[in-house]
Amino acid sequence: MSEQAQRVLQGLAELGPAIAIDSSIGTSVAVSNGTAIFAASSDDPLGHAEVVADLITEALESAGVSPSEIRAVVAGMGPGPFTGLRVGIAAAKAFAIGVNVELLPMVSHEAVAHASFSADASQGEVFVVTDARRKQLFGTRYARPDRSGIPVVTVAPALYSREILDTHEQSTPQPGSTFQPTSIPADALIELAALRKLASRAFEPDVALYLREPDVTLPGAPKRVLS
Repeated sequence: MSEQAQRVLQGLAELGPAIAIDSSIGTSVAVSNGTAIFAASSDDPLGHAEVVADLITEALESAGVSPSEIRAVVAGMGPGPFTGLRVGIAAAKAFAIGVNVELLPMVSHEAVAHASFSADASQGEVFVVTDARRKQLFGTRYARPDRSGIPVVTVAPALYSREILDTHEQSTPQPGSTFQPTSIPADALIELAALRKLASRAFEPDVALYLREPDVTLPGAPKRVLS
């Protein structure tokens, strides 16, 4: 067993039974029973609210964990579209409140980078992108994991033009260094939460990371038409 796998197992034991929920790209749920992780997901980019409850039930049953046994709730905070992302965050917060445990917010892209480095540790850099429409992508760059086993952010989440993909692949020609996932691996979110707990690392702010601001906003104060 690799040193990284040993760290993950130790972290899972310290974290205890946990659930991760993400709806930034598709919908994914994972549950850890403290020693193993069980996941359920849907690649449907629109039906988040319709599937999230069933996925939670499926993952809990597969792990043999009851809701009352959960000790931590991991929430994928995006980047993701305004409506879809809110479904997973709301589900995670409701679950955490319902069982009275802490919410552990995570950037969803980090899970993709973690899964990529776990599959191929030789990669020098991973660029994770999400389609933000309007000829733009929302991307985050990661370097190899640090001593805690957590991917290192080299460029924070930001909007790019689509042409940036060509530039990136020319500068980092390793196969598979750019990822545009169809769903977020919720099991990787739990592994990262376990590694952060083990290393006493802080989690992300409890703030949703939207691909862009919603087109509809609250109106400002009424304009004065009389002096």
